[in-house]
Formats: sequence, structure tokens, C-alpha cells
Amino acid sequence: MLPWIHLATATTPEGDTLRLLRRGEEFSIRLEGGNELMNSRLGGSEEALATLAFDHLGGRPAPRVLIGGLGMGFTLRAAQGAAPPDARLVVSEIVPELVDWATQHMATVFEDCLADPRVEVRTGDVAQMIGEAAGAFDAILLDVDNGPNGLTRAENDVLYGEAGLRAARRALSAGGVLAIWSAAPDAGFSRRLSKCGFYATAHTVRAGRTKRGARHTIWIAFQSALTSVKLV
Repeated sequence: MLPWIHLATATTPEGDTLRLLRRGEEFSIRLEGGNELMNSRLGGSEEALATLAFDHLGGRPAPRVLIGGLGMGFTLRAAQGAAPPDARLVVSEIVPELVDWATQHMATVFEDCLADPRVEVRTGDVAQMIGEAAGAFDAILLDVDNGPNGLTRAENDVLYGEAGLRAARRALSAGGVLAIWSAAPDAGFSRRLSKCGFYATAHTVRAGRTKRGARHTIWIAFQSALTSVKLV
């Protein structure tokens, strides 16, 4: 088996170290110490984050979509495949080096997706972008850390706590969709969505594209007066 080769290192705003590794055509982004955050072979659930959200947008014209987290581009590329030509896809990535890795070390993974005129990549905190928006987005797709129970950023409570969810609700247009990726189910988070004025469905999806790999959870949430969460 080919050995892993260390390509680059980045530091998150909180001081955590991220390492980019390559083995043949496979890439891995890991926390210092070995915890894997992303792998180029396992993007099925991140792609489902986008496809499920666009399914629920129902062919809305010129949708404005905010994607929290560039990662290895799985969610972005799936959104590009589902979005109409007049869509606007804004990607917020808090670690600038990840954007550099996309065009340098992982150019074979990203190909030309960042050259799409519908795409704008902004370096910064997606929580701040959400907080400053008011009805600005038809969909918000969050693949930040490992979801509500993240591994790297305690500050992710700003996104997934009650204040963050209410900010996301305000940032959505009427009938907009909030889609959230998580490494694991979280009944407490489902209840929090309901408390913050969302009607949500929790979907279980596989990490791989062939119904293999770990099971991940995706919430699809709508602004609603209803207060229930449905499991799918």
C-alpha cells in the first residue's frame, strides 16, 4: 500500500492544526494527532447536503445559496450540478489555506469548479455572514466542523445554538431552506431546530457514494410555525 505523504499544514483561528495528506490519488485532511475530517473518496453525504436542499427549493429561479465550509468541494460541486444557470453560490471558508489547497495540491479534485461564474468564495466566518444577512439567501448549507457536536471549534455553538439558528432563520428568504450536515444524529439539536421556528426532517445518508461507509445525518429545515422534527 502506498504511504501517506504530508503536503501542507494550516492553523485554524482557534489554533488547531490541520494537515493535508495524499496517498496516490486520495487526499485526506486531518487534525494534528490523526482524527480525519475529510477524505476525497468519501463525499456522498456532503453531496447529499446540496442535492436534498435543492430538491426542496423546488426549482426556484435565480436561487441565492450560502455554503458554509469549502472542504474538498463536495457540497459545492453537487450544488453546481443542481443549480440553474442564474444561481449565485457563495462559499464561506474560515481557513484561507484550504482555498489555496483547492487550486494547488487538490487541483485534480476541484478541477475548474471555482472558475464557475456563479461561484464566489469568501474567506471568513460563515456565522458572521449569516448574522449580517436579512432575507438574503434562499438556502444555507452548513458543513462546518462535524456538525452540532463538532470536533474542532467550540465557537460552532454560534452556528448551532439557539441564537445561531434564529440568525439563520432571519437570513433566509421566505420559504428558504436551512441544510445542516452532521457526523452523527443529535436529538437535542432536532428539538432546538423546532424551538427556533423550523420544521425539520432528519435524513440518514451514507458517507460513500455506493451506500457504504459511515452513516451521517442531514437536517433539512424550513421556516415554519410548526414545531416538529420528522425522521427520514
